[in-house]
Amino acid sequence: MLDPNPRVSPFDVNMAVDAGFQHIIPYTNVGMDEVLGLTQDAIFSRGPTGVKATGLFIGGRDPWLALDMVAEARKSMVPPFEMAVFADPSGGFTTAAGLVAVVAEQMQEAGLKGGLDGTKVAIFGGTGPVGLVSAVLAADAGAEVVVVSHRSAEAAAKHTAVLKERYGIDTIPGDGSSESSRAKILKDVHAVMSTAKAGIQILSNKELCAAPELLVAADVNAVPPLGLEGVGVSDRGKILEGTVRGARGVGALAVGDVKYRTQNRLFQDMLAGDGTLDLEFRAAMKRAMELLG
Repeated sequence: MLDPNPRVSPFDVNMAVDAGFQHIIPYTNVGMDEVLGLTQDAIFSRGPTGVKATGLFIGGRDPWLALDMVAEARKSMVPPFEMAVFADPSGGFTTAAGLVAVVAEQMQEAGLKGGLDGTKVAIFGGTGPVGLVSAVLAADAGAEVVVVSHRSAEAAAKHTAVLKERYGIDTIPGDGSSESSRAKILKDVHAVMSTAKAGIQILSNKELCAAPELLVAADVNAVPPLGLEGVGVSDRGKILEGTVRGARGVGALAVGDVKYRTQNRLFQDMLAGDGTLDLEFRAAMKRAMELLG
């Protein structure tokens, strides 16, 4: 496990153990300039066959740094000395995949057979790792995406520019700083995702009930006060009373269940021994959708 931070996540360690890994070796405070050496020490010490029993997990908090580390690790490998690489900084990739997959599922339950395709999605607290990755995944699924910052649209625009540069997708920066600015965003969205920091209420029940086109409201926050007032942590399709179109609520535990199973499956993919695998958020999304059928 390579991590730019001072500590690796106990969550990720436990997930790797539960998936079947026998030894977990953490390397912390890892800089980009150290990825090549650590990767090559790992692959050349086991031989072309033995290296398949080794995997490289990349953590941290910065999604773009994690992805750059994946690319650097892959460039450091010399076939047949190759191992699978899995990035999930702060669990953000698998959380985003679980969130977008469950929202797509609930869109289908609401009667939209294409899931998110052709819909408009607003991601509140969208400038953090989970929000930004969710924006890419929702755009991949065919949605028009608004990335909302609680500070201003200008603050969000800095992040939407990065998404455009890295992935060529057009997302809309949104201003979530006031009730009136949030109302403008909510007037035509079909789904709301709350990905803000734990313990912060992003939208009130009054605001959700005033959204005329809202079909799904999903929250990844399990710490009171919840991000979306009226959406329970265990909700998975519960109708939100008072919403115009009978919007369905998705709570943090429902998202977390898919996230947990997705991360476990990706660790098992590493154990399967395909050294060419680079597992990041799009691989997580594919697995999450498979888990939901």
